[in-house]
Amino acid sequence: MDRTVSLPNQPDKTTTVRLVESSSAPSGLELVSPYQTNRLGDSMDLVSLATQGDDFIKANACNRLTVIADQIRYLQEQARKVLEDAKMDADLHHAACNIVKKPGNLYYLYQRPSGQKYFSIISPQEWGASCPHQFIAGYKLQHDMSWTPLDQVQKKDAEIAIMDKLISRQNALPPCVEPNFEGIGK
Repeated sequence: MDRTVSLPNQPDKTTTVRLVESSSAPSGLELVSPYQTNRLGDSMDLVSLATQGDDFIKANACNRLTVIADQIRYLQEQARKVLEDAKMDADLHHAACNIVKKPGNLYYLYQRPSGQKYFSIISPQEWGASCPHQFIAGYKLQHDMSWTPLDQVQKKDAEIAIMDKLISRQNALPPCVEPNFEGIGK
């Protein structure tokens, strides 16, 4: 049953509210007091309730869209970092080098007065005062052929160790078909 009422703060506008059909004997059972179930209350209460539901739906949609927008910004930042890392890796792979680069080893980047950058396996500490060229930075060549700056090697090695441990234990992990929130509240 639809009922049209005017809005309290906008008397020239009306809205239609859908009410549940009434019956004095729903499902064949006589109600104790049909008056209590069929009486008409203040129609503005119904309008307020109907518009409140719309407001909740809009707020919920806005909150969910905000979460998605935050995720998009995070993914854009991650994509930017991936591209920067790829450019750095490509630049380093194009530096001159007279040795075969092997993953897991440390390499030191130097620059000649001519501007040419080259890799060496000799660190500035090993050269001492007789270092022939300007030292730029030290890197570790990872097994995926990416380069890690020396100041980040320890952190990167710890991350790789955790991943290796997870991979070696994957058979020990129970199959998970539902979300598992154990240990979150502890």
